[in-house]
Parts: sequence; structure tokens; C-alpha cells
Amino acid sequence: MIGKSKWFKRRKYSGWGLTPATWQGWVYIIAFIIPIVIIQNSPLLEEGTKTVITSFWALILIFDVISMMINLKKDERDILHEALSERNALWGVITVMVIGLAYQVITTGLLNWWIIGALLTGTVIKAISNIYLDKKN
Repeated sequence: MIGKSKWFKRRKYSGWGLTPATWQGWVYIIAFIIPIVIIQNSPLLEEGTKTVITSFWALILIFDVISMMINLKKDERDILHEALSERNALWGVITVMVIGLAYQVITTGLLNWWIIGALLTGTVIKAISNIYLDKKN
């Protein structure tokens, strides 16, 4: 689309996404941020118009970043490290969600169905992925 994956590298230490690896990557980020700042601070636009324009601009950025992430060159070591990091992050998230759910049930007697839904969705996705990968190999 607009950006090139060679301008970025995989974000390793501060969440998910991309980190600029070249000056073009930094220019790309600035070129997406400046219009948002201008639009949001424009006295000529109504709030609804600002929201629509900013949302559209953000969608372009999201699709472009996803496209670059898909096309980002990774060797086998990068793929393995990313898979292990994602697995470990997921285990951390699941642990916190289960502890939070247990605490909520103990203190209030209520269940948070969104957390239960998230845990069940993760279980179903893992099962489907394992079935797919077992049949693929």
C-alpha cells in the first residue's frame, strides 16, 4: 500500500507491531500523525466530521501496518522467537484473567461473562489451530 516493510522491523520489546528501522519509517509515522493532529485541532471542522475523518485515516494506517507486518521478512529464528514470545504473553494474559475472575467471584459472587467468553474463545481457537496443523502435517 503506502509504506514499505523494509522501512520497519518487528517490535520485540514493547508490545506488538512495527518499529521504524530507517529514516523513511520515521517519516511514514510522522506523515500519518501530523494530519490527525491538524484535523483534531482544526476550529473549522465539527466534532462529528473530525471523528469521521480521523477514523478513516486511522483505518488506512491499520490496514497499511497489517500489510507491512504480513510482508515483513523473517527468518526461521525470528519466526520461532515470535511464536515463543506470543505463547508466553498469552499464558501471562490467561493467568491474570483467571486470577481476576476468581477474585471477582470470591468478592462479589458475580461472573464476568466477557472474561469467560474470552477464555473460551481462546480455547476454541487453540483447538481449531491444533486440528488444522495436525491435518496439515
